[in-house]
Amino acid sequence: MATQSIAEPAYGPRLLDRLAGGEAPREALDELLAADEQARFRQVAMVDGSGTVAVHTGEGCIPEAGHVEGDGFSVQANMMASPEVWPAMAEVFGAAEGPLARRLLAALEAAEAAGGDVRGRQSAALLVVPAIGEAWEKVADLRVEDHPEPLAELARLLDLCDAYGVATEGDDLVGEGRHAEAAERYRRASELIPDSDELLFWAGLGVAHGGDVEEGAGYVRRAIELHDGWRELLARLDPEIAPGAEPVREALGIARSGT
Repeated sequence: MATQSIAEPAYGPRLLDRLAGGEAPREALDELLAADEQARFRQVAMVDGSGTVAVHTGEGCIPEAGHVEGDGFSVQANMMASPEVWPAMAEVFGAAEGPLARRLLAALEAAEAAGGDVRGRQSAALLVVPAIGEAWEKVADLRVEDHPEPLAELARLLDLCDAYGVATEGDDLVGEGRHAEAAERYRRASELIPDSDELLFWAGLGVAHGGDVEEGAGYVRRAIELHDGWRELLARLDPEIAPGAEPVREALGIARSGT
């Protein structure tokens, strides 16, 4: 569920509760709109678990405003520079491939290319949750509050999010004792964002723990060159927390703190 244009956040939990109670999206949305004195100014869209869409763009929304309902998705916009914005979003999203987060970003970029917001650029956000799992789980939850190029910044943050996701896969594999596979994930994560000293550091420890101490120490050395604080952290790490720390310390000639 998404609401904008004189937004009323209460639409979110109220509509979700109605869906959980068995109501169809159109029925649930129409009932709430009928009870809302400001409905003519609202823009509200919802998609249920089966892909059924219900959308409302009130006649009082600031032009240019409108929406497009697609197969399992909705795009909506208001205060746009032109009426081509939301159709462009729908066309690009429908044709895009890859992970949902990337398809959503492509739709936002298409909106900007079609004219974007008449007020210019300021913020952007992206939220993706997994199809199954706990209510708190998220695939991506990114916000750019105030930036001259918010979509470019959002794309950078999504790259970071993807890289840390790959590194987390490595952590999970370490927990299962699958160290060679974990080391490959760590390598891939550092390759996705090669200038991230944090990813270099943890990838180095993971690769070292996977058996290639020389390569792992090289990653950590580069992280330290970018920011010397990693040297101090390496000295502090307990082997139980980071099993790859001790061989890397030995390779780099760094003593453990307190010894």
